[in-house]
Amino acid sequence: MNLSERLNEDMKQAMRSKDKFKLSTIRMIRATIKNQEIDLKRTLDDAEVLEILSREIKQRKDALHEFEKAGRDDLAETVKAEIVIVADYLPTQLSEEEVKAIVQQTIQETGASSKADMGKVMAALMPKVKGRADGKLVNQAVQQGLQ
Repeated sequence: MNLSERLNEDMKQAMRSKDKFKLSTIRMIRATIKNQEIDLKRTLDDAEVLEILSREIKQRKDALHEFEKAGRDDLAETVKAEIVIVADYLPTQLSEEEVKAIVQQTIQETGASSKADMGKVMAALMPKVKGRADGKLVNQAVQQGLQ
């Protein structure tokens, strides 16, 4: 079962169980996916759906930070709950140690030796960690590895 089918099934289950919050979150995700499909005039594959889910998580984390900064705990709790639901569809996230190990391996593979080679390392690294690690964490690990 691909991600789109899983989202549909979970949406139906949320309707049956009358879980309005989960239902609205899944509908929001599906709407984003559907808009992308309309723009591209084709159905999305799992990799593209994962990219959308990662973007949704990032947007919610940014919003969470802003809500917490503004003291809006009510909105922050809602966004935290949405993050949990969306994260359920992402693959298991890599730990910081795993990211650092992959970064070191990629630095050796590319022969990078200075910060000027960061673009080359990131280009080789991102397909390996796509959807499984936060971009900020990867960027920091590459910067530390190239020092």
